[in-house]
Amino acid sequence: MTITTAKRPAIAALRLTPLALAAMLLSNECRADDWRIAPTVTLRETYSDNLNNQNDSLARSGFVTDAGPAISVRKDGRRLKLSANAEYRRFVYQHDDIPNVHDSETRYQAAMKSELIDDFLFLDGGASRSRQAASAFGPVAANSFSSLNNIDVRTWSVSPSLRHRFGSTAVVAAQFTRDSVRSDRGDAFGNTTGSTTAINAMSGPSFRELGWNLAYNRQELSSTIGGDSRSQTGNTGLQWRLDPHLNLTANAGYDKFEYAAFNQRTKGPSWSLGFMWAPSARTSVNATFGHRYFGKTGSLLASHRTRHSSWSLSYSDAITTTRAQFLLPATVDTASLIDSMLRTAYPDPAERQQMVAAYMAASGLPPSLPNTINYLSNRYARNKHLQAGALFRGARTDLAISVFKDQRNAVSLQQSDSTLLPSQLSTLNDNTRQRGASANASYKLSSSTRAQASLYAARIESIDTGLINNLRQLSLGLNRRFDAKTTGTLDVRHSTGRAGLFTSEKYHENALVATLSVRY
Repeated sequence: MTITTAKRPAIAALRLTPLALAAMLLSNECRADDWRIAPTVTLRETYSDNLNNQNDSLARSGFVTDAGPAISVRKDGRRLKLSANAEYRRFVYQHDDIPNVHDSETRYQAAMKSELIDDFLFLDGGASRSRQAASAFGPVAANSFSSLNNIDVRTWSVSPSLRHRFGSTAVVAAQFTRDSVRSDRGDAFGNTTGSTTAINAMSGPSFRELGWNLAYNRQELSSTIGGDSRSQTGNTGLQWRLDPHLNLTANAGYDKFEYAAFNQRTKGPSWSLGFMWAPSARTSVNATFGHRYFGKTGSLLASHRTRHSSWSLSYSDAITTTRAQFLLPATVDTASLIDSMLRTAYPDPAERQQMVAAYMAASGLPPSLPNTINYLSNRYARNKHLQAGALFRGARTDLAISVFKDQRNAVSLQQSDSTLLPSQLSTLNDNTRQRGASANASYKLSSSTRAQASLYAARIESIDTGLINNLRQLSLGLNRRFDAKTTGTLDVRHSTGRAGLFTSEKYHENALVATLSVRY
């Protein structure tokens, strides 16, 4: 719990000045070649009738002022591709006795792919810092300043790899990944470090009708709460080309996981059959069905695009962990949908990336659409996840929608979560189900003004305890571009959900938010 004191807001605001000046100075440098650096300074004023997302009887209202710099860095070269965003926000409250709120927030996300030696040595990496929900059955804030039911999660990964081509016969690759997930609740949600070795081999162009592949993966995890664990998977597969648009696939392998399970297998053989169908450059479907040590399983990845729309559909069924979801979040990426839609008009990848960025800035669409809540757990779980996304582009209207269904069943013992959950709710996360949808719409009123609306609705259910959290978040607003560098928004939002684990009461928040951003 953080209790913010804001007796000297002027001093707090002045502390942001050096960061803002540094960002502005950088904007006049590094514009050469394909580096793109865009610093931004944002000032935001919010009035909320429930600042800390409590039930209605405990709600506190008031004004919140926040300001801070942000920076976006893009590099799209032949040897280096980099995408990074960072933001700092400082909150100043009308009243200095508001409980359960943050005094500041830092977010960043970065991804890098580099080719150190032509077609041989590569280096990938990534890092992130974000606020995540601690439980799927507590308040899920639509604002950034409430500290109830959320934690600060930091991740990083570094992954060098080697690849060698044996003429047209085969390609062999070896990759080592070192990653980490840490939070400010290390006493309950264990800080973890992982080391993963992956070796892959696949047939080259000389195998035209019948291709093959081999894969081996070994991961070692070290957790401050769960201790050490290992997993290994081996797989071999065949791909039979029936015609230029259709391939049949067959795979066989073996899985071996090390986690404490009760009357459940943690290893065994696996197999799958499937197909890859691409009737045109605009449509593709990749589907499998099979069996692994935990039961029948399958996967699906499909996409379709037209001149004014882009569609995606995916399904996965695998053993996973909360830390794995933090490293690879499952979201509907609007940039990917736009990239697919613009592929015919802009075949060059670098030019298309610029057009995607410009399109998102003009339409006001978010980088990704909300999805399932990745609640804290130190346990292994079987996760079945189905999601679909679509983007529609009109003369004046843009619409991005997503729907999802997710079921998570714990497969390791409860003891590792004993510090996360109260004893009377120790089975809360044993078996959970989430269903929901989101939509973001933007309508062009004039060359400089857009109306925007967003809706997120989800139902989270604990099958064993019967607890249910019905989340609703609605936002309506206007976005106006005053000049090439300055934009302003005015939004009104409403959100509601379950107030806590031990009460069936709901929280409600209504807020009015005015934002001014200057991009240098």
